[in-house]
Amino acid sequence: MKINFTTKKLRLKETFSIAYGNYDHRDALLIELSHQNYKGYGECVAIDYYQINLNDFVLKLKEIQREIEGQKIIHPKDFFAFLVGLNLHPFLLSALDCAYWDLFGKLENKSFIELNKIPSNDLVESSITISVASIEEQIKKISQSEWNKFKVKCKGLDKMQIEKLLQLNKNIALDSNASFTDEDCSWLQKNNEIQKFSYLEQPRPIDNYKVLQKEGFANWMADEDCQYIDSLEELIPYYKSINIKLMKCGGLTPALDMIKKARELNYKIMIGCMTESTVGISAGCLLASLVDYADLDGATLISNDYATGNFVENGKITLSGKPGLGIHLK
Repeated sequence: MKINFTTKKLRLKETFSIAYGNYDHRDALLIELSHQNYKGYGECVAIDYYQINLNDFVLKLKEIQREIEGQKIIHPKDFFAFLVGLNLHPFLLSALDCAYWDLFGKLENKSFIELNKIPSNDLVESSITISVASIEEQIKKISQSEWNKFKVKCKGLDKMQIEKLLQLNKNIALDSNASFTDEDCSWLQKNNEIQKFSYLEQPRPIDNYKVLQKEGFANWMADEDCQYIDSLEELIPYYKSINIKLMKCGGLTPALDMIKKARELNYKIMIGCMTESTVGISAGCLLASLVDYADLDGATLISNDYATGNFVENGKITLSGKPGLGIHLK
């Protein structure tokens, strides 16, 4: 097996504004694993609020390249166990795990869906993200969109914004990116109108969730608070829902385990994404029949997608049915 890796710049179609800042591009690391003329692909991106430095990942890959290339073709779950022993950051672990699933499936001529006996029907519909802006601009984007589900970003609590969004009678979720105060959260979860929002994502900074009440009117969803399977039991009194992102948890292999455990604990589950190309989004799409919500608009938001595979169009998720993760570079 051979490994190649290169950095890419994902250019956003328009400036993306969230509580953490404004962005017009994301840097990505593309990993290619190859064997017998078959190639598998995985991807991770640099996110500043996760303190990701892709140069560190490149140095790590050079350090472990010989070990990876010395591996025989084994089952992806066994390969993941090997990767765990290399002490990798979850983002890098995810890129390697996904690339190997893609390669293994192509070698076996079976899709990830077939290999894991996952249903391929009843795929949930994805939301599209509306970035931080004036409420008038956000409403305009929602009204002009052909999508049916929306995740509206906000920076702090604006009760007028809440009121106007609720008046739209649309399928809307709120994502404050940890910008709500304790007082904001108390007000939201005591307000019965708030249950009209499909969910409210990561209201407080990491580990500041004790103010949240699972039994309130708000469907609180953990994002950064829920990065690993070990977080699930601890969060039960506070969150009704969790957002699983492949890069956060370390790839498709641990995501499958997280979904199983979250179901046992009666969580609602979302498969989410960062700003990613179709390389990353293709992997997330494969879990869309196992979850309650999807937020897989990452490739939709960029102007220079460099891959084809599973995709999302106006919220509808389409699986290619091709071997592996179905990813090919343009």
